[in-house]
Amino acid sequence: MKEIIKINSVAEVHSYFSLEKPKHPLISVLKIGDNWNQIGLENFKYSLGLYHISLKDNCAFTIKNYGRNSYDYQEGSMIFMAPDQIMEFERQNINTTDQGWTVMFHPDLIRKSELGKKIEQFSFFEYASNEALHLSNDERTTVTEIVQKIEKEYSGNIDTHSQTIIISNLELLLNYCVRFYDRQFYTRTNLNKDIAGNFKKLLKEYYSQNKQIELGIPTVKYCGEALNISAKYLSDLLRKETGQGTQDHIHQYIIEKAKNKLLNSTKSASEIAYSLGFEYPQYFSKIFKKKTSMSPNEYRLNLN
Repeated sequence: MKEIIKINSVAEVHSYFSLEKPKHPLISVLKIGDNWNQIGLENFKYSLGLYHISLKDNCAFTIKNYGRNSYDYQEGSMIFMAPDQIMEFERQNINTTDQGWTVMFHPDLIRKSELGKKIEQFSFFEYASNEALHLSNDERTTVTEIVQKIEKEYSGNIDTHSQTIIISNLELLLNYCVRFYDRQFYTRTNLNKDIAGNFKKLLKEYYSQNKQIELGIPTVKYCGEALNISAKYLSDLLRKETGQGTQDHIHQYIIEKAKNKLLNSTKSASEIAYSLGFEYPQYFSKIFKKKTSMSPNEYRLNLN
């Protein structure tokens, strides 16, 4: 089992890669280049207490299980990691010089800012590594110019405006990434439809095999793992395609099954709730009323 290297500060990152001391204690832009080859990165796993945004371009290493398919742009790829996620690297046979970069920043940098309040809204920090953002040349230029502004700001004379400007540029970078992910979802329409179709098939098989009796109603996490994508990515994909997230689709599927049972059996609402995988009938009734504006019993009476 590989040892997990824990790194909790920007200074520790610079020390680990034998870089000069950071110019700012809470943020750094790294262009590691040859230093990647000097360290056996593939021999360890890493846990960083930092936010991590990387543009990967001809790098000698890649995040393990990093994936591409025919829908992906090939010019460059971005990955995003929240603090304390585990990273594992593997070496690639690439002879060209790495032209990418990594922005690492400590949560304390944004903790009291508006960005700190909404950082969790940028759901791509919880995507899997094979759900990276693949950029065109123009998009890569856009994000790189923003990162250069961040680096220039903390490399100069830091004053009372520096932190505000750095955080503003970080937020601008993330907002552009939201736009580019939207483009990626759009350009992958056929692939997304395949995933959406497999998701519907998954729900059907789940109930046809009576898994709800043992496991309860299917969770977003279960669906993501069964489809080999992260829960956040699945929800975002479905929302782009249909306007509803994974949880809404699961509930809608269950309610449709509940309607059939209510109208075609004499079982009580509680019995139907248990048969559908609900631990508490009250929760079933709450979801049913939210979706239909009626309680299960009211629905049965009105339609019968």
